[in-house]
Amino acid sequence: MSQTRGRYDFCIGLVLAMSSSIFIGGSFILKKKGLLRLARKGSMRAGEGGHAYLKEWLWWAGLLSMGAGEVANFAAYAFAPATLVTPLGALSVLVSAILSSFFLNEKLNLHGKIGCLLSILGSTVMVIHAPQEEEVETLNEMSHKLGDPGFVVFATLVVIVSLILIFVVGPRHGQTNILVYITICSVIGALSVSCVKGLGIAIKELFAGKPVLTHPLSWILLLSLIVCVSTQINYLNRALDIFNTSIVTPIYYVIFTTSVLTCSAILFKEWQHMAADDIIGTFSGFLTIIVGIFLLHAFKDLNFTLANLPLSLRKDDRAANGTLLNTYDCFNHDEESSACLGEIQSTESLSARRNGSLSAF
Repeated sequence: MSQTRGRYDFCIGLVLAMSSSIFIGGSFILKKKGLLRLARKGSMRAGEGGHAYLKEWLWWAGLLSMGAGEVANFAAYAFAPATLVTPLGALSVLVSAILSSFFLNEKLNLHGKIGCLLSILGSTVMVIHAPQEEEVETLNEMSHKLGDPGFVVFATLVVIVSLILIFVVGPRHGQTNILVYITICSVIGALSVSCVKGLGIAIKELFAGKPVLTHPLSWILLLSLIVCVSTQINYLNRALDIFNTSIVTPIYYVIFTTSVLTCSAILFKEWQHMAADDIIGTFSGFLTIIVGIFLLHAFKDLNFTLANLPLSLRKDDRAANGTLLNTYDCFNHDEESSACLGEIQSTESLSARRNGSLSAF
């Protein structure tokens, strides 16, 4: 009976996690469009410390969508392990990429489609190998886990690093280095996930008739969650306002998921109850998702489709035979000059764009 109940909870958590990804993926697009509208109006940008986005209805629509996603995500942590719920956030990246191709005029080329497929396959592998049952079931157990020396050290380091990034590094390099604001969101997110997990357990106990409202840990977790989420929203807005969505989304996913998996391993110790093949499968799925996200965004500016593949193969054959046309030849062949010139301009444009967007690295 207990095993059947565990499987039932696992399925509920899986469905909630997937629903959360759909809402959160759509929220990125709505918030970005709202910020772009404000930029066109000349309002002080969020990246410069402005808060004009609070008057933009599109931004609020994005916030509500993200709120719905976070509620679903919140509920998912109450039924399924963080090792499963957090990596499935990759689906929000896929939703964001697909919607951005329609509403932000960002094309999804062949590399992007392959990246989407790999991300789905990686998520499937992680679902198959994820732990099926939870170790922490009550607030008393959660309190004991939070007092573990390993987690205390981890949480202290997260707070110190975050404060340094916010008050020292952020004012100097936040406008030029994409990792500053995203790292703040990600490491603080690891603590927020722990708070969500604890509150999920508290809610389950509340429905079971236990006096969780008189437990001090419930209110500590709630206040901590409010602080963490507020910080995440603020610095994620800044990152989205300054840098391209196609860059912010995958980097945020990778750093955030890595932080949460590290926190989960220290706090909940779910890895101790997994077989070696499940651990390998989980890491393999996670790495597959990372590769998929890289393909989805790293080559996003390349106009490459299946129709271009035969042409690319022919060019490779020409290069191997030493007969590849140079730039001078392009301008001396009327039929190919336009195509070659377009390729040259596209390459230069892509190089300039990458230098502008990725110079922060």
